[in-house]
Amino acid sequence: MRKIDLRSDTVTKPTDAMIRAMADAEVGDDVYREDPTVNRLEELAAEKLGKEAALFVTSGTQGNQVAVLTHCVNGDEVIVEADSHIFYYEGGAMSALAGVQTRTLNGERGALRAEDVEKAIRSTTNIHFPRTKLICLENTHNRAGGAVVSPAQMKSVYDVGQKHGIPVHLDGARLFNAAAALGVDVRELTRFTDSVQVCLSKGLSAPVGSILAGDRDFIEAARWWRKKLGGGLRQVGYLAAPGILALTEMTERLAEDHARAKLLADGFRELSLAVEPVETNIVLVKTDGIQLTAVDFLRSLAEHGVYAVDFDEYVTRFTTHRHITDDDVRHVLEVVETLISGVSAPR
Repeated sequence: MRKIDLRSDTVTKPTDAMIRAMADAEVGDDVYREDPTVNRLEELAAEKLGKEAALFVTSGTQGNQVAVLTHCVNGDEVIVEADSHIFYYEGGAMSALAGVQTRTLNGERGALRAEDVEKAIRSTTNIHFPRTKLICLENTHNRAGGAVVSPAQMKSVYDVGQKHGIPVHLDGARLFNAAAALGVDVRELTRFTDSVQVCLSKGLSAPVGSILAGDRDFIEAARWWRKKLGGGLRQVGYLAAPGILALTEMTERLAEDHARAKLLADGFRELSLAVEPVETNIVLVKTDGIQLTAVDFLRSLAEHGVYAVDFDEYVTRFTTHRHITDDDVRHVLEVVETLISGVSAPR
């Protein structure tokens, strides 16, 4: 049976060039900072992201948690958007590892409002309060359907942070998708951050790894935390090599994924399914109108070789990526049309 996997852009496989780069990589012990391929990746990433230094980490979650550990101490408070990945999908790691508590704020399609952030910042003179020590943003925002947070929105929050001496960390797992959607250099977004995490293993197609970037002192401290979390690796240049290609060869093609996501969304709408606005490579489809839960919808899709994920009782997420073609999109829409016809047929 034909399989079309739209669960996530994390299912992407490395390109042939990446596989060759892995096989040919020059390596050394990265804990001693002697892996030349890792060093090249970190220098390239820092330059691309407009930061002084960068650190190769095993995953986006590790990068985010290293950032929290570096910015905060036990008992601090971190302001996050209520549906953000760092709060919603990282296993409670902020409280478990850093011993911090979260202050969740509802955003507008994932974007925090500066006025809400400022109101949430704790007074430093009241001994009953924890200290607000970090503000976290997410761009693109996963649970908001791949929504893009604009440079203006980021700047407004960053300015609040600057005013109160509170750093801003950006979970930029799909930040290059945001840059592609806006048609800007990624540095137009990272300039309003103190630290940023970017995934290499989603739409950029590297097999593993993320980048954490910031100023040199921050990255030196982050390296220490990475080691404490077991992230100090040895001949890791074999994994860093495809990361270099991810940053140099794969960012420009993300617009293709966005175009296919819009094509998919348009097709769903033609089938009278409600769809959230699509800005990048994520499509959120609502099935309450056909009285089919996301779990039942997914079960029926899987019987036809189509895979996605549930986001809520009646919300399903489809994520386009390098392995999804226009023909795949058409096939998915044909499958869904058949399913809808079956649901609405008289019994």
